[in-house]
Amino acid sequence: MPDLTVDFIISLDGYASAEGWPGFWGVEAPEYLAWLDQSPERGHTTLMGAKTYRLMSGFAEQFPDDPSMTMLAEMPKVVFSSTLKEPLTWANARLVDTDAVEAVRAMKEDAPTPLRTLGSVSLCRSLLAAGLVDRFRVVVFPVITGRTGSERIFDGYPDVMLDMVASRTFDGKLQLLEYAPTLLTEPPPGGPMGP
Repeated sequence: MPDLTVDFIISLDGYASAEGWPGFWGVEAPEYLAWLDQSPERGHTTLMGAKTYRLMSGFAEQFPDDPSMTMLAEMPKVVFSSTLKEPLTWANARLVDTDAVEAVRAMKEDAPTPLRTLGSVSLCRSLLAAGLVDRFRVVVFPVITGRTGSERIFDGYPDVMLDMVASRTFDGKLQLLEYAPTLLTEPPPGGPMGP
C-alpha cells in the first residue's frame, strides 16, 4: 500500500503564506532548493485542492522555463474540486470531483506510486483527520508573520501525537521535521497542563 506524505513549508508561527512576502518568505536557501530539485517525491502522485491548483498552474504558465515548475508539470497530479471543470490545462493533472477522503482511501489501495500533497491546507486536514496520512513533513522557515500571515495550517486539526522519523537543517536556518502521525481520541494520560 503506498504511503501518503503531507508536506508543508511554514513560518515559525505556523502560517502557509503571508501577504506581501515573496516566495519562501524571501529566505535565500540554495541547499534547500537543491534538495527539492533532487527530491525523490518527483515520482510520487501529487494531491491538491482547487486553490493550490489555480495558484501553481498559474506559476507554471508564468514561468515555463523554471526547473521547479517543469518538475511539477511532469509529476502526475490529482486535483480535488467541485468547482473546476475538465479539461484541466496543467499537464498530467486529473480532476476528481467526488469526496477527497474516499478517493484517497481508494488510491491508497491500488496506486502504483506513493502519494504526497502540495499545499492544500483543508485537504491535508481532512486526510489527517481520516487517518490516511503516513508521514507529516514540515519545513520551518525562520520568520514570524503574525501581522501578515494567512492560512494558519494547524487550526481545526485533530489532536495528533507525532513520532519523529527524520530531521535536517538546510543552509543553517531552515529546519525539516518529518513525523509519523498518530491520531488521538483524547489527550494522553497525566496531569493537566493548565487552565
